[in-house]
Amino acid sequence: MISFRMELPCWWILLLGCLQSLSAHSDFFTSIGQMTDLLYTEKDLVTSLKDYIRAEENKLEKIKSWADKLESLTAAAMQDPEAFLGHPVNAFKLMKRLNTEWGDLESLVLSDTTDGFISNLTIQRQHFPTDEDQTGAAKALLRLQDTYELDANTISTGDLPGGMHKSRMTVDDCFELGKIAYSEVDYYHTELWMAQALKQLGDGEESTLDKVTVLDYLSYAIYQQGDIERALEYTKMLLALDSEHQRATGNLKYFEFQLEKQRKADAESGKVRGKRETGQTKPKKKSNNQQLPERKMYEMLCRGQGLKMTPRRQSRLFCRYYDNNHNPQYVLAPVKQEDEWDRPYIVRFLDIISDKEIEMVKKLAKPRLRRATISNPITGVLETAPYRISKSAWLTGYEDPVVETINQRIEDLTGLEMDTAEELQVANYGVGGQYEPHFDFGRKDEPDAFKELGTGNRIATWLFYMSDVSAGGATVFPDVGAAVWPKKGTAVFWYNLFPSGEGDYSTRHAACPVLVGNKWVSNKWIHERGQEWRRPCSINETE
Repeated sequence: MISFRMELPCWWILLLGCLQSLSAHSDFFTSIGQMTDLLYTEKDLVTSLKDYIRAEENKLEKIKSWADKLESLTAAAMQDPEAFLGHPVNAFKLMKRLNTEWGDLESLVLSDTTDGFISNLTIQRQHFPTDEDQTGAAKALLRLQDTYELDANTISTGDLPGGMHKSRMTVDDCFELGKIAYSEVDYYHTELWMAQALKQLGDGEESTLDKVTVLDYLSYAIYQQGDIERALEYTKMLLALDSEHQRATGNLKYFEFQLEKQRKADAESGKVRGKRETGQTKPKKKSNNQQLPERKMYEMLCRGQGLKMTPRRQSRLFCRYYDNNHNPQYVLAPVKQEDEWDRPYIVRFLDIISDKEIEMVKKLAKPRLRRATISNPITGVLETAPYRISKSAWLTGYEDPVVETINQRIEDLTGLEMDTAEELQVANYGVGGQYEPHFDFGRKDEPDAFKELGTGNRIATWLFYMSDVSAGGATVFPDVGAAVWPKKGTAVFWYNLFPSGEGDYSTRHAACPVLVGNKWVSNKWIHERGQEWRRPCSINETE
C-alpha cells in the first residue's frame, strides 16, 4: 500500500496578524512605515510558496520511487511471465497491486498540493497594493527625477545618494514607468524612460519585451513634443526591425509629410533648422503652469542650492543653552538650542526627544495612519491632494503619558499655552513623500479656516524630526531661501503670526520629497487663544 501524507504550511497565525494590520490600510505608497507591512506579507507568501514546492517535490519523489520499483519488478517478471506467476506470492501481489495500490497511486497523482498556497494567496491579495499604489509610486519616481535632477540611468542603476540597498531596474520596469507616464499624457517622461528601456535592450539585457514595442512608444512621445525629425528617425529604426508594422508605416508617411511641410515653412521664413543627433540632446521638458519662480526656488532648496545667507547675517546666528527664562524644569539642565534662520526666526532644539519616546509615538500612531488631507480653499472639505504625499495620525495627551510629557515640554520651552493647541500630529512620508509650499496659518481670504476649533489662528508651529533621512526630505522656506534638514531627536520652532496677529507670509514652507530613507515627523500647531498674556499683542502690524 502506498502511504502518502502531505502537510500543508501552517501560516494561519502569521496571516491573521498580518491581515489585522493591513485591513485598514490603503494608499500604501503614501507611507513608508506602512509599506513595511507589505514586505512581511511578501515574505509570508514566499514561505507558503516554498512549502508548496516542497510538497510537490515530495509527491513526485514518491511517484518516482514507485515507478522505479515497478520497472525493475516487471522487467524481471517479463523474462518468463508464466514461471513468475507460478509463484503464489507473486500472483497475490499482482492482484493486490492492480486492485489496490494502483488506485492509491492514482489518488496520489490527482492529489492537489496547491490548496494551502492558493488559499493564502487569495486571502492576501485582498490586501495587496492597487493600481493606484503602483501609479503613485511611479509618479513619485518621476517627481524625484525632476526635483533632484536625476537622469533615467542613475535611477535605473539604483545609484542614488545615501542609498544602502541598491536595486537595479529591469527593461520591463523602465517600460512600465514610461507607460504610466504615457497614460498620464506626460510625453516628456515617456521619452526618457522608453529611451532608457531601449538602451538596456541595446546593452544586451534579456527581456520579453522587444525593441519594436519600445520604439513604437518612443517615436510617438517624441512626436507629441514637436520633434518630428527625431520621431521620423525612430520610426525608421522600428521599420528596419519590422517592415510590416502597420502603425509605423502610416506614421512614416505622415511624419515625412509634416517634416516636408515644416521645412518649406521654415525656408519661406528664412529659418534654418539644425538637425538634432539621435540620442545626443536631452529632450526639452514640457512647460506647465507650475514652472513658477517659487517652484524653481523650492526645487533648488531641496537640492541644497538656492539663496545663501550673507556672512554678516550668519554671524548673528548663535547656539546656546536655553532654559526659557529660568523655567524650573530647565534651570539645572538647560536644553541645546541653535538659530537656523533670522527672518523668519527659526530655532532648532537638539536632543529634545529621546529614541524611547520616538518609538512609543510611532507605535501609538502607526495603526491609525491615514492618508494626509488638505482643506479645500473653496469648499472647506478635507480631501487628498497629489502635492501632499504622506499619512498622518493624531495623538491626544490622555492616551499615553509620553504624549502628555511631550506636550508639557513644548509648553515649557515655548512659554505658550497647550490647552488650545491641536493634538500632536504624527506623519510618515511615502515614496517620494512631500508637502509642497503652503502656509500653516489661515490667511485673510480664509476667515473660517479654524472657526470650528474656536481657538483662533495658528500662532506657531513646533516640528519634531523623529528620524534621519539619507537624502532629501528638507523643510524649506522658498520665499526666504531657508532649508532645514531632518536630524533625529531635534525639533524646530517658528511663529506663523506677528505679535499683532497678522500672518507672517515669509513662513510659507514645504517638505521636500524624500529621495532615500524613511521620514517620520510630529508637529504641534499652537493657536492664539490662551496666549494673550504669554505673547502680548503689538500695535505694530509687522512686529
